[in-house]
Amino acid sequence: MPEITTDDDGEGLGDGIQIDMISAERMQDMRTMEKIRLILDGVHDGNIVILEEGLEPEEESKLIEVTMSEINPDGFTGIEIETYPGGDSGDSGFLGRIMGKDEPNKLTVIGPANRIETLHKDETLISTLITRT
Repeated sequence: MPEITTDDDGEGLGDGIQIDMISAERMQDMRTMEKIRLILDGVHDGNIVILEEGLEPEEESKLIEVTMSEINPDGFTGIEIETYPGGDSGDSGFLGRIMGKDEPNKLTVIGPANRIETLHKDETLISTLITRT
């Protein structure tokens, strides 16, 4: 069932999908677990979360770890996460990230695994299908 979003006055905004776009400025002074809670609380509510500046590799690993512990077959199905620039060039791949050679990610899209599907991804484009479920 799609979520009805309301504004501050409690007036309905209609039937749709909420997208939370979080600035780098808001995230810069947060500790890792604060960032993860902010992201997962939004995703638990069925929202798509877009981070202006992606997570550090250690933070992304911790996000995945916490997500795995919260998966429930009758409820939360996990997350789908996509980041660009893509990890297919130079040292920005998995090995580069382990060695600390990865540049900060420019944009990260995170959403409920049962509502978001990546159709295409490259260094300049993330194309995603978002369903209402």
